[in-house]
Amino acid sequence: MKFVYNYLFFIIWIGYFVYWGVKAKNVTSSVRTESLLSRLIRAISIVLSLMLIAIPKSPVKLLDLRLLPNSNLFFWVGVFITISGLCFSAWARKYLGKNWSQAVTIKDDHQLVTDGPYTIVRHPIYTGLLLGFIGTSIAVGELRGLIADVLVFSVLLFKLKLEDKWLLEQFGESYKIYYQKVSAFIPFII
Repeated sequence: MKFVYNYLFFIIWIGYFVYWGVKAKNVTSSVRTESLLSRLIRAISIVLSLMLIAIPKSPVKLLDLRLLPNSNLFFWVGVFITISGLCFSAWARKYLGKNWSQAVTIKDDHQLVTDGPYTIVRHPIYTGLLLGFIGTSIAVGELRGLIADVLVFSVLLFKLKLEDKWLLEQFGESYKIYYQKVSAFIPFII
């Protein structure tokens, strides 16, 4: 059982990133892409967040401050939330098809996708990714997980604002209606 507790999240996250790597090969070319600096800041933030939740003990003792009890309940709740979030994200990726991109882009012959998970939130990939981090942080139960969650939320919020701006420019009134009808990140809240 110790193996499960030590490696389950590692296996879940590796599986998630392998899926994204495989799916990234079949996309449409872009006609507009966010800056390299913006992408680099986001990538560094995500990697730093992953390191915060993956390293068993931090050299900075404050980061190991326990916020939640170290219990089987919190571990398995975290597993459930992580898998649910990452599956939601993958479901959204499937709906985007060739329109997906790691960076904020406008694709050649870009299609506005508003069905499937896009009826729940405008940016379900970001929602699912954040849930993945939150679930993992619940299982970790330490301050470093909360810091990782805040960091991921911040960079994804910046990315979705840029994406909303570009999609509004690209699709005009149809995106404005969709924007007003569907929350961006958290249903009925943000």
